[in-house]
Amino acid sequence: MSHNTTEVLVGGAVLAAAVAFAVYAGQATGLSSGGSGYPLTASFRSLEGVSVGTDVRLAGVKIGTVTGVELNAETYRADTVFSVAEGVLIPDDSAVVVSSEGLLGGNFVEIMPGGSPFYFDPGAEIEDTQGAVSLISLLLKFVAGDGAGE
Repeated sequence: MSHNTTEVLVGGAVLAAAVAFAVYAGQATGLSSGGSGYPLTASFRSLEGVSVGTDVRLAGVKIGTVTGVELNAETYRADTVFSVAEGVLIPDDSAVVVSSEGLLGGNFVEIMPGGSPFYFDPGAEIEDTQGAVSLISLLLKFVAGDGAGE
């Protein structure tokens, strides 16, 4: 009977460790944000490398996540919804840019704050946007010599 008790105790300890790891991983990746935040929208020409769950950053600090992406069939632009943490006020003349973490890194949505004393209301649309820049198209322009040295 002692083998049974030992096996149950070890199994319970392993299960508790797995649950603790899952909770930690959820908090570290921002999956358990608890819905604290307010939505903003933006429309991009190109949203390459960005999907639901992508970070939204301001000054390099994560302040939210992308919560929705869909193609606007009339304008052929990517309409995006993202959440911003409560207490983070975004000036109403701010811009939203799809930025890259580096040459091989992933993309994220970056908010470039303006200087207005007025702030976006929840659900407002940020109209000043800049989509993703394709690294491959930039390299092709460089190799082809388009506009270099002129």
